[in-house]
Amino acid sequence: MKGPEFLKYINPVLTTLQSNGGAGDSSNVIEQVIDGLGISETDLEETTSNGQSRIRNQIQWARFYLFKAGLIDNTQRGIWRLTNEGLDKKLDQESVYKLFKDVQDSVKKAPNSKPKEKELKFENIPTEDEEHSIGLINLIQSLTPAGFEKLCKRLLIEIGINEILITGGSGDQGIDGKGIVKLNDVVSLNIVFQCKRYKETVSPHHVRDFRGAMQGRGEKGLIITTGRFTKEAKSEANRDGVTPIELIDGNRLVELFEKYRLGLKPVTIFEIDLEFFKGFN
Repeated sequence: MKGPEFLKYINPVLTTLQSNGGAGDSSNVIEQVIDGLGISETDLEETTSNGQSRIRNQIQWARFYLFKAGLIDNTQRGIWRLTNEGLDKKLDQESVYKLFKDVQDSVKKAPNSKPKEKELKFENIPTEDEEHSIGLINLIQSLTPAGFEKLCKRLLIEIGINEILITGGSGDQGIDGKGIVKLNDVVSLNIVFQCKRYKETVSPHHVRDFRGAMQGRGEKGLIITTGRFTKEAKSEANRDGVTPIELIDGNRLVELFEKYRLGLKPVTIFEIDLEFFKGFN
């Protein structure tokens, strides 16, 4: 395919959203695209010089161009939603490249374009969705293990888990904390959690070890990491016949910090709508 490498993800993002009924959580859509294309764990581990996942960055650029082309709505953060035009749009390789060139031309002509946009360089540049995410994850990974556990406790309190107690230390057997999830006024579940301040991936043996440690100590398990879980780890977490374990990876962690506005300040950004002014010429 002509043009930058990320163009090969334009159609997968578009068709994935179409098959989902037109919208989807950004993390879920990215995972669906990765699974649909059969991308290997080795490829997923490749990063840019900024430490970003190279493939996830390219999928984000594909979404950005679909947005600039008017096929994706950008009104709700964390949700990728197709416009009416995007719902029925079909793209072949030539039309993908034309979309790319049209967006480039429109960005170059737009008043007050950022230099980064005018230069239109893609390698190692985070999209707007990623810029604060990378900084946040890097900051969290720089915390001490005890600091990360305290931060996870604060997040779980915001989510609605009660009576949280950090238990990490010698003899904890992989359990960093516990709490109570109230399902209603009379029913509650004991939850145990593990905090992994990782840059690398969490493998299935980590999930199995945690499940073994939580036996008899809680009805629900949760693993929180700044890294990501392999496909095998996700399968192990939800394997039939054993206690399921909830997984929160770095991307989901950022989404939760956004939702509960922990350590993040929302910023309103305006973009000129050139189509609006065409009727006044």
